[in-house]
Amino acid sequence: MPVIEKEYARLATPPATSSWGEVRDASRECMACHLYKRATQTVFGEGPKDALIMLVGEQPGDYEDVAGKPFVGPAGKIMDQALEGAGIDRSHVYVTNAVKHFKWEPRGKRRIHKKPNSREIAACRPWLEAELRLVKPKLLVCLGATAAQAVFGPSFRVTRERGKVLSSRFAPKVLATVHPSSLLRQPDEESRQREYKRFVLDLRTAVKVAAE
Repeated sequence: MPVIEKEYARLATPPATSSWGEVRDASRECMACHLYKRATQTVFGEGPKDALIMLVGEQPGDYEDVAGKPFVGPAGKIMDQALEGAGIDRSHVYVTNAVKHFKWEPRGKRRIHKKPNSREIAACRPWLEAELRLVKPKLLVCLGATAAQAVFGPSFRVTRERGKVLSSRFAPKVLATVHPSSLLRQPDEESRQREYKRFVLDLRTAVKVAAE
């Protein structure tokens, strides 16, 4: 391994501390992959440190990259609405992403989301593991394929396992569902409403599982 990659690996190691703030601050210096070079900032998770439920998405988008907070853009608004529909107060759950830097490509003056690859997901996994160690959620909800594959591996398919209560070394109970951004990509209003209702049902299942 080249010397520079050894240095990156060192910077990708969260400090062994029980302080969430110290881990968050350390993540801001991470250079474990190239994504930090084009992102505005690291977008760490946020929420109660004793939350029963942790929601993990793919990566921050353009809005999140600028604000430094997870799920504050269009997909975040849909998620907030769906959480409310499922009887979940967002302030009571911990929200984060599998990848902490915004991966994008230019399209005119816009920055368009680009899917993280396995190397980038693996480089960021120590930070997700640190969040799970500190928060210790009763239930981990994976929003979309990238989040689910970060937990279960590249062969995992949300379409096959959606809504099932699973387990992993990361959390005692794990439930996979779609990413709220997928609702924005539905071809028509009828499809959006149908998929939104399914998403709310998955979140209601999450409430029941976390309460068990």
